[in-house]
Order: sequence, then structure tokens, then C-alpha cells
Amino acid sequence: MGERPDYPTALGSATPETITLLGHDLAEDVMGEVGFGELAFWLATQRRPAPGEVRVFEAVLAALADHGFTPTAIVTRLTYLSAPDSVQGALAAGLLGGGSRFLGVTEDCGRFLHQVLAGGERPGDDAGWDALALETVRAQKEAGRFVPGLGHHVHKDGDPRTPRLMRIATEEGLFGPHLSLLAAIGRVHDQVLGRRLPVNGAGACGAALADLGLPLELLRGFALLARTAGLIGQLAEELRRPVANDIFLSVDLNNRSVAPEPYPPGGRHG
Repeated sequence: MGERPDYPTALGSATPETITLLGHDLAEDVMGEVGFGELAFWLATQRRPAPGEVRVFEAVLAALADHGFTPTAIVTRLTYLSAPDSVQGALAAGLLGGGSRFLGVTEDCGRFLHQVLAGGERPGDDAGWDALALETVRAQKEAGRFVPGLGHHVHKDGDPRTPRLMRIATEEGLFGPHLSLLAAIGRVHDQVLGRRLPVNGAGACGAALADLGLPLELLRGFALLARTAGLIGQLAEELRRPVANDIFLSVDLNNRSVAPEPYPPGGRHG
């Protein structure tokens, strides 16, 4: 017989008597001793975060948990209406909607800022950050691309989550280069774009997560972790005060038949 395969992991493992997680006894050292936000950070980085890091991380989770009747919340409620025997399906439906318009901005902004910062030395004062921000916004405009983290469909005059998160990061000594660049973009972008846009909370969350040193590839995962709690709340409210059937009937009873419009071969309608 050949050698048995070996699958090393620093995460969860079990014997008949114990469960070990991150090198600690799960039952004795983790349960009732470590908060869920701290544990989520610890699992992703395999290092135990400092209290200030936990505060910033949990502020991000709170900022992203629930935003009301967004598409992710609506599809979760509608899926539960269709399949009340599948809570996991309803939650999954909502999480699958986390993309470039909702929730994905967190990852997009963090990656964008990191890419800019990887290109050279980091400024030492606000004037330097503003100069880098102007250069960054100009490059995006010339390329015909949006600046991730700018704009919000509701909070036209300022997203209340953004200054609060930046304040918490400052209080904990964790206002790093990603937040510094995003703040500078917020200060100077109108000089290039010709109009003022708010720095949205999702973008600020991405910058804060990147400053915490969390893996860029997982930033959307943390947004989805937060939104899972929100979607559970949406389902709990749906059980008490259902609206999904009203949403369904609103569309079903008010649709209008129109003539078919063939899709143009090789192109889009425009």
C-alpha cells in the first residue's frame, strides 16, 4: 500500500476527544471567549487581531450588514416565498447578487487603491496625497473608467458611514494608506470630474479592510459575511411581516404584453 495522503491545515481539526481551531481548544479557549468578528478575522489571517483591528473590522461588518430593500434582500425574500423549505437557497440567492453594483464595490475599491499604491512611494502629507489623488482620477477619466468608491444612489450629499468609519480607524491608529488615498480622492475629484460625488461607505469599507492587511482576494467575502446577517434579518422580518407576495403580485398583475423585439445578431439594442 502507498503512503497515506497528508492534508495540513491550521484551521479546524478533530480527534474523538477534542476539536482544535487555529491551534486552540475550540470548546475551552474559543467558545465564549472569542467574539465572532474577531474569529472571522483570525480565520482569514491566521493571526489573532488586536482589539483596535477588531473594532475597525466589526465596524465594517456593521456598515455592510443591511441596506433595506436592495435587490439582494428582495431576491432573498422572493426565493423564500417560492421555496420556504429552502432557507439556504434564499440566503444563497441574495448572496449571489453581491456584484459590481451592490457589495462588490468593497472589493473593487480596495483592489483599485492597492493597485495605485503599488506603483510608487507613498506621500507623507495631505498635499502629497491630494497630488496622487488628482493623478489617479485624471487617469481614470482619460481611460473612460469610473473611480471605485465614488457616488451613491441615495446619499448624494454624503454617505454617513464614511466619516464614521474613517474616525474609528483614526482613533485606533489604523488610518492607513488606502484610506488616506480614498480620502484624498474625496477631496479633489471634482477638480477633474467637474462635480462632487460622495465617497460611499462600501468603498471606505474596502479601503479599511485593505489597511487591515486582509487578503484583497477575499474583500468581497467579508462583505458577503456581513450581508448574510442582514439577509437572515430580512427573512426573520418576512416571517413576521411578509411582503414578498405583494412584490410578486405587483409585477404579475401589472405586466403588459408587447410585440416581440428580436435581438439583433452580433450586437445589442441601443
